[in-house]
Amino acid sequence: MNPLTTVRGAITAAVILAAVVSAILTYLGGGSIAFHHTLAVRWLHIVSGVMWIGLLYYFNVVQTPGLADAAADKGGPGGAGVSKYIAPRALWWFRWAALLTWLTGVYYIETAYGQGAFLKVFGLQSGYMLIGTGAWLGTIMLFNVWALIWPNQKKILGIKAATDDEKAKARKVALYASRVNFILSLPMIMCMAAQMHGLPL
Repeated sequence: MNPLTTVRGAITAAVILAAVVSAILTYLGGGSIAFHHTLAVRWLHIVSGVMWIGLLYYFNVVQTPGLADAAADKGGPGGAGVSKYIAPRALWWFRWAALLTWLTGVYYIETAYGQGAFLKVFGLQSGYMLIGTGAWLGTIMLFNVWALIWPNQKKILGIKAATDDEKAKARKVALYASRVNFILSLPMIMCMAAQMHGLPL
């Protein structure tokens, strides 16, 4: 089977290749199993985070303005195809990538920084301020995805029955929550990148 012909095949091939590269580099570098395990968790956190934030940027920079233009173009094809086929699939990856990013982040903090570190991170104790701020921002963003964006998108896309007034309200709530996440994502990424580079905060 050619892995390039399906999404599942491409994902499987990418994971296998990453595992092989990781095993080779760990072996050549003399790394331990514990190092390999921590690296794998961190890698999964980063990959799922890229998927989550990539889709967040897609929604805010491409899809939402594109659908608005489609609605304004009275003689055009409209946005029904995107709403029916693209948006539900993108939202599936979006919400589960968000959850996986958060869970692997918690797990990584606990394994890399020691048991109980997550509470210290959330307390923004000295030495945990950067990653703690990033964790707080990520947690707010996760809440927005599952408590505000997804429930309202279900109404907008017709997955859940809603009146026209409810759909109008849902559009506003989902848009604002998504825009808040877009804004929070930049300082969150800044904090996470700074922590990875060992800044002492």
